[in-house]
Amino acid sequence: MDPQAFIRLSIGSLGLRVPGTALTAAKLGFNALASPCYKWVPEWGEGKPAILFNGWIGIGKSKQDNGQHGAELHLRVKLDPDPRYVFQFEDETKLSPQIVQLQGTIKQPIFSCKFSQDRVSQVDPLNAFWSFSAVAAAFITTPFVPSTGCDWVAQSNPGAWLIVRPDSFRPESWQPWGKLEAWRERGTRDLICCRFHLLSEAHEGGGGSFSCPRFFLNSEKGGEFFIDTDRQVREAVAATPVPSPHSSGDYAGLSPVVGGFVMSCRVQGEGKSSKPLVQLAMRHVTCVEDAAIFMALAAAVDLSMKACRPFHRKIRRRTRHS
Repeated sequence: MDPQAFIRLSIGSLGLRVPGTALTAAKLGFNALASPCYKWVPEWGEGKPAILFNGWIGIGKSKQDNGQHGAELHLRVKLDPDPRYVFQFEDETKLSPQIVQLQGTIKQPIFSCKFSQDRVSQVDPLNAFWSFSAVAAAFITTPFVPSTGCDWVAQSNPGAWLIVRPDSFRPESWQPWGKLEAWRERGTRDLICCRFHLLSEAHEGGGGSFSCPRFFLNSEKGGEFFIDTDRQVREAVAATPVPSPHSSGDYAGLSPVVGGFVMSCRVQGEGKSSKPLVQLAMRHVTCVEDAAIFMALAAAVDLSMKACRPFHRKIRRRTRHS
């Protein structure tokens, strides 16, 4: 497998100085954190880190008598290579699609997978399992059923998937790798909330499990599920400028485990044909089996969008099809 060339553009070391004062980012109420964004640039051939700018620059129109700017902004702009593998499901996840790797206009088949409904629930036919033959699988462990007093999956009783991989010490056995919970948040715009836990057995170094922050996906338009510590820290800081040890801004245990971008998965909203597009950081994929476990997670996210639909809609749809 050959990765595609991505770069990470980070802007950090922010500071502001005004004549007669010494203002830092902390004093101004924002944090001097890197704010990475991503863009695929196939023409960037060096593939080496590069500092584009590091220093002070005048801002504003006001100038002093000596012609210098009255205020100056300090920033550091850096480019880092961030190669990724890009995969796409060729069809909807329920149809047991083939998964291909994208290289420009070239599609290379990588995985064959299977969606099974052997364990069909009387309430929801999505209570089944989804797998990549013998290299990875996702099982529903907590069914997606209506919570008390409503006809949707609520936070009080979320549905859950167990993401597993083969156990190298016990043939024909599965080893837990991660757990994905999902439920529906009702409001002006309905949202599907996902919460991912990397289990202790999968934690590098055996340091215990950790959880990613909640992800909110628009039920109508879909959205992006991602594991990216830099992006998650930045968004948490924006929401909670001074995070406490128990707030959603506490990521001290996350960064050493994964570090930076790990994966992203873009899915469609309800009622739309969804063919998830998945990106994986090259440094986290050493073999096809590594990629497969993330594909199983992506499939679970996509199927959760369907499983969290209000149940009266599911009943109407099944009646119409029958």
